[in-house]
Amino acid sequence: QGIEAVIDKDLASSLLASTIKSDEFYILTDVPKVCINFHKPGEMSLDTITVAKAKEYLLNGEFGAGSMEPKVKAAIGFVENGGKETIITEATQLLNEHCGTRIIHN
Repeated sequence: QGIEAVIDKDLASSLLASTIKSDEFYILTDVPKVCINFHKPGEMSLDTITVAKAKEYLLNGEFGAGSMEPKVKAAIGFVENGGKETIITEATQLLNEHCGTRIIHN
């Protein structure tokens, strides 16, 4: 018997990337970098942050549940499960070696 379910594409991709032991995991989105205070005074783009800092931002509610939160959670999961880094960015930035927000080990 079937049941209704939602499979989060970011978390599923993170699991796959960890399972195949990728060094890097890219999450493509519609913004070049993750921001805190998004569309608020003091908005700031993030270049490189640690897993600990990403978790802190999550606890502080910096990322929307339907937008950046699942991406950041997937990024954390990948790095915590053996990945070197996760890069969150938009596809047009992929040729830039310093693109996106990078989430790395502590």
